[in-house]
Amino acid sequence: MGVRHIVAWNFREGSSAAENERNALTMKAELESLKNIVEGIVELELHVSVLPSSNRSIALNSLFVSEEALAAYQVHPEHKKIVAFAATFLQDRACVDYHEG
Repeated sequence: MGVRHIVAWNFREGSSAAENERNALTMKAELESLKNIVEGIVELELHVSVLPSSNRSIALNSLFVSEEALAAYQVHPEHKKIVAFAATFLQDRACVDYHEG
């Protein structure tokens, strides 16, 4: 039992493919490091190599022990830094949260 948190974005227009890849890989490393920093994260993966059939450029798939753990993650200072960085190169955020299990 837990709360699944899935988020997907598109890259902003105007950046090169190399810039997008560099930024996405930086975001991946920083987000995935939160597993060791923020309590209540069960799983957290950022997928930066999506299939051409996708309508989003990158996707976060994460699992939290509870809604309270997800809420704490969302306001955690380290997460807020990553959100600010992501806002510089991502747009069109789509999110779905649901109870799993």
